[in-house]
Amino acid sequence: MLQAIAARLIRVFRSYMARRSGADEVSRVETLARVFRNAAAVLIVIVAGTLVLGELGISIAPILATAGVAGVAIGFGAQSLIKDYFNGFFVLLDDQVREGDVVEVAGKAGLVEEVTLRYVRLRDFEGHVHFVPNGEIKVVTNRTRGYAHAVIEVGIAYEADIDRALAVMREVGQALRSDPAWAAKLAAEIEVLGVERLADSAVILRGRIRVAPPIEQWSVRREFLKRLKNAYDERGIEIPFPHLTINTPKASAA
Repeated sequence: MLQAIAARLIRVFRSYMARRSGADEVSRVETLARVFRNAAAVLIVIVAGTLVLGELGISIAPILATAGVAGVAIGFGAQSLIKDYFNGFFVLLDDQVREGDVVEVAGKAGLVEEVTLRYVRLRDFEGHVHFVPNGEIKVVTNRTRGYAHAVIEVGIAYEADIDRALAVMREVGQALRSDPAWAAKLAAEIEVLGVERLADSAVILRGRIRVAPPIEQWSVRREFLKRLKNAYDERGIEIPFPHLTINTPKASAA
C-alpha cells in the first residue's frame, strides 16, 4: 500500500516537473524520479519490517540498539561508500550530470547512461563502459549542457593568402548553415577568429560554430572540415603536411 502511494506521488512529481520544465530538463526529472523511487522502496521496507515485528510481539528496542552499534562499526569500514552516496546526492541536487549528457569525470569521458547515488555509468566512444563512484568525482566537465562550440583549426601554407583563406572559411560556414540537412544543428554563423599561431610548417587559422543541440558539435566539425578541405583544393590554397629533406654528402674527388 505504502509503495503504491509512493509510486503515485513520484508519478505526480514527474508529470508536474515535466510540464514546468523544458525539453532539456526531462532527463533530469527522470533521473531524480528513479532515485526517489529506489530510496522510497528502501524506506518502506524498513518501516514495514518494523511494523511487522511489532505486531508479532517482538521488541525492536534490542534490535535498534544492536543496529546502532553495528552501524558505527560499519560506518568506519564503509567511509568510501558513505562518501559516494553523499557526493551523489549533491551531484543530483546541483544538476551537474544527467542521462544523455557527454561528460568527463575522474579522468573518464563518455555518454552518461545512468546516474545513481552510488555511481555514474559512462560509455565511451569505443563502447567501453565505465562505472565512476561518485566519491571520486571532484570536477565535472559537461560537454553538452545548453550549447557548445564546434572549434575549427586548419593550417595553411606560409605562401597562401591569409585573408582569402579566412574568407573561404566564412563561405563554407554560410553554405553549411544554408544546407537543410545541417541548418537545425547550427545556432549561429561561423565565428572566424583569425590566425591562432605560427607553427613550424603552417599558419594555423581558427574559428568556431555555435551548435545546438550541443551533442552535435563533433559531427558539425567533421562536416565543416571536409567541406573546407574541398574548398581549399578548388581554390589552390595549400594545406601543408610535413616534408622531410635528406641531404647526402657528395663523394670527394679521388
